[in-house]
Amino acid sequence: MAEYDLSKKIISYLDRHLAFPLLAHLAETNIFAVSDVQVAEYELAKGTNMFDYAQSLFVQLHPDAEVPAEFDEKRQNAVSTHERLQQEAQAVFDVIENPDVAQALRQDKNQNLQYLKEHYNVTLEQITALYNFGKFQYSYGNYSGAADYLYHFRVLSTDNDLNTSAHWGKLASDILVARWDIALEELNSLRELIDSRSPAPLLPTTTATNASAPEPALAQLHSRTWLVHWSLFVYFRHPQGRTLLLETFLSPTYLNTIQTACPWVLRYLTAAAILSRKSSAGGGNANASSSRVRNAIREVVKVIQMEEYQYSDPVTNFLKELYVEFDFESAQKELGKAEKVVENDYFLQEFREEFLDNARYLISEAYCRIHQKIDIGDLSDRLNLTRAEGEKWIVNLIRETRMGADAKIDLEKNVIQISRPPLPIYQSVIEKTRGLAIRTQALGAAVARTGQQPIAAQ
Repeated sequence: MAEYDLSKKIISYLDRHLAFPLLAHLAETNIFAVSDVQVAEYELAKGTNMFDYAQSLFVQLHPDAEVPAEFDEKRQNAVSTHERLQQEAQAVFDVIENPDVAQALRQDKNQNLQYLKEHYNVTLEQITALYNFGKFQYSYGNYSGAADYLYHFRVLSTDNDLNTSAHWGKLASDILVARWDIALEELNSLRELIDSRSPAPLLPTTTATNASAPEPALAQLHSRTWLVHWSLFVYFRHPQGRTLLLETFLSPTYLNTIQTACPWVLRYLTAAAILSRKSSAGGGNANASSSRVRNAIREVVKVIQMEEYQYSDPVTNFLKELYVEFDFESAQKELGKAEKVVENDYFLQEFREEFLDNARYLISEAYCRIHQKIDIGDLSDRLNLTRAEGEKWIVNLIRETRMGADAKIDLEKNVIQISRPPLPIYQSVIEKTRGLAIRTQALGAAVARTGQQPIAAQ
């Protein structure tokens, strides 16, 4: 599974604190040597103020070596810095926590600053102490405290660059303390900010290392690329996340970002489309959301075809084999590989059973669409199930979805009979015309290929 692991690509677009959960997951899966993962964790931890964690990793990597004195020196410096920043921030925090002040504040930030300066001698520089202390708390792993200080700073500050940085820090903090509803609000707010502005940079300040600012359009592309990767934490943990991912990633702006800068995110777009498919077909009450999900499968398949030269894996190949090649045997094989990929993917691991269930639904749906009489044993093989498991699964599928209106099971013959109502005349004409166009296109392609081949000697 190492060849399908995306951790290295994804970590390149994450804050180092967000990378720790991915590395911890890699250590559990044993895809890579545990010692190699620990080295990566140590290199990341060295750049933070989590000295105890970094020291423990050093001891694990070098059990016989003496712990460097720099850990104690950095720890002492961090303690003194913490005390200083806390005093500076607390002076401002006490003022804005005053009920009278909170009641007097308005939507206009400039007016609020004027009020705080006149009545409490609070300046913009002092308000920046909230940002500095929040950022410092984040650096040593107090994510909840960091979120609070960064939020209050953002409410008062008029510094656009620091406000943007506070947005990123607040989002990361909410992700790391698993406050998914709040994280989703932060994600949407940050996305609106990025889409509405194009000055550079719009990245977290910890990642902006270049002295010269990139072009506005390029900076915006970079910001969206980072946001796409950070959003995976939210979209695969929030209850409505998969549907929201489809709506965001299939929008022209973000689909272009994925195709241009990070085609490997197609795995998660594909997985979200598969995970959402069966739920949209249940009960026969199609709503706007389910309609979007059904259309998402077609849209994702088109993108997979276009971007196959850049990226493919068993998850994307499964849809390609099923909907482009109509090769059920290959789709079955790719589903077996995709199961392993999903099981070892940090973002998808919790959805393994749901992914398989929805993927089997897609196979059944496609298989039943082109057959009128289906052998249950044969369909069970297509679904990578035993005959007994397949029979039970198919019965439940027909009972739970709209297929029940068209499908009847003959247990004596062990077959499924599909009886479809005749299409209206106008619909038949549309379907036949569409089929004629496809066949004409295929015939033209075949003629073109034949014309390019050398004529065999008679």
